[in-house]
Amino acid sequence: MLTLEKFEEATEVVKRVTLETKLVYSDYFSEMTGGKIYLKPENMQFTGAYKVRGAYYKMSTLSEEERQRGVITASAGNHAQGVAYAAKCYGVKATIVMPTTTPLIKVNRTKGYGAEVILYGDVYDEACDKAYELAREYGYTFVHPFDDPAVATGQGTIAMEIVKELPLVDDILVPVGGGGLATGVSVLAKLLNPKIKVIGVEPANANCLQVSIQNGKVTTLPKVNTIADGTAVKTPGEKIFPYLQENLDDIVTVEDEELVVAFLDMVENHKMIVENSGLLTVAALKHLELKGKKAVAILSGGNMDVITMSSVVQQGLILRDRIFTVSVLLPDKPGELCKVSGIVAKANGNVIRLAHNQFVSINRNTAVELRITMEAFGTQHKNEILQALEESGYQPKVVRTNI
Repeated sequence: MLTLEKFEEATEVVKRVTLETKLVYSDYFSEMTGGKIYLKPENMQFTGAYKVRGAYYKMSTLSEEERQRGVITASAGNHAQGVAYAAKCYGVKATIVMPTTTPLIKVNRTKGYGAEVILYGDVYDEACDKAYELAREYGYTFVHPFDDPAVATGQGTIAMEIVKELPLVDDILVPVGGGGLATGVSVLAKLLNPKIKVIGVEPANANCLQVSIQNGKVTTLPKVNTIADGTAVKTPGEKIFPYLQENLDDIVTVEDEELVVAFLDMVENHKMIVENSGLLTVAALKHLELKGKKAVAILSGGNMDVITMSSVVQQGLILRDRIFTVSVLLPDKPGELCKVSGIVAKANGNVIRLAHNQFVSINRNTAVELRITMEAFGTQHKNEILQALEESGYQPKVVRTNI
């Protein structure tokens, strides 16, 4: 595995189950970075993520006896769907162990492909231990989500498509959880053109590969904490680690708040739904010097449940000052509320909630608190509203917004 011959073979094999995800040029991110930024929309795959590539290619390499025993894997969702779908194509029984924190949409879709789903553990690593236990007990063939050269080879077919479509690509940004996608993409990219720079992107609070490379050996994090559930991995793959050491040019980390803003960027500018792990590369664009370069950000998946989506949108609006809450103190007498609302209206603020607290002071005649949650066009508009309140004699104080 991980030879040019195997990558070429895998490229032909995965065509049976993948949709064509042509590069999407981004005017928005190109203007922001000064480079030419393209998106590789693997969120548009039939299973909603790139994982079907590695799962299907791995299934094609199994013997008939291995298939008859059935397969098992552990996954936070996207690999689960990939294995379930690949198993269905080959008529193989599939058992999937998923963390209890896995979004419902991923659980239901995995079941929808005919797989048996077992929910176990809070993070991938705990689910993986359970899957190995069941594999030993029932003789299932374990299909690892990332620490398997065959799986990594299947994932690497993305690089083949990128280079074929954009031969002069300078940088490829790839999300990193356990490292399977990064392995396949980085190895093949270097085989095709050693000048291509491959950059891995991890959540700041789940940076197992970055820590491992710094330590020069596979290292397990004590804990992970990120909204990017698909990359919430404590330990990178042992088998693939040497390939990552050799072929990854850099690793960038991003905070969860940056993923929230990136979600809004994708929805507003590209009308795409991309899950938090898939947004890692988009969020990382602001951390890199890409002026004058051709760069591709791989959007690894788009399987996000509606509740999570709603939360991300709300938090994104707050982070961008599109929604904010301000507290003002005013005398408890008729007309004051009308006066304040008039100031906000004149400044084109849109009030969405009011909270009137008469017990903030023991002297109600002196001051009661009014909390106003409102919509604005952004930071500049928010500041204009605050200034209007100040010029009218109030002392507005921005407080935490709870929607």
